[in-house]
Amino acid sequence: MSYELVTVTRDCKAITIPYGTETLLFKDEKGYITQTLGGSFTVQRDNGQLVRIDGRDADALGKEVPKESGVFKIEYGDEAPRDDKDVEKDVWEQLKTCYDPEIPVNIVELGLIYSCQITAHPKGGKKVDIVMTLTAPGCGMSTVLKTEIEQKLSRIPGVKEAYVDVTFDPPWNQSLMTEAARLQLGMM
Repeated sequence: MSYELVTVTRDCKAITIPYGTETLLFKDEKGYITQTLGGSFTVQRDNGQLVRIDGRDADALGKEVPKESGVFKIEYGDEAPRDDKDVEKDVWEQLKTCYDPEIPVNIVELGLIYSCQITAHPKGGKKVDIVMTLTAPGCGMSTVLKTEIEQKLSRIPGVKEAYVDVTFDPPWNQSLMTEAARLQLGMM
């Protein structure tokens, strides 16, 4: 894995990993980009602390907004009815743009998604309910990932509401990962 040294060009909001608390990267601070996935950056500070930078702040790292930010092209009108199967396909595609900030594998391949249910929303469109877990029960990134997923799913044409329920029952374990994820992480 190669790290890229960057100098922060302006003060920038960040989220600490794994605690999920907000912090700042300061102008002229140096750090290493350790991961650029799902539209966000993981940066290691000089003190070893890992932080997550939203893709909207890519310019603070001297970068362009990543293409895999999970933004859907609007191909349908907001009120155009969509089949549950089409929405579900888009949901799974969008979930694959979400990454654990410490592990370079998307949350689907990690086996963090326990269920996906699509139902009719009372005000039209669809409601998406996701049940997921995290790799560690005490992970402070829970709220950050939950919010990111809900925002990305809400961008899908025809989705009126998205809700993510984080559970630890059953607890996550490595057997839930796909074979491709285990291979990518050198576990096979």
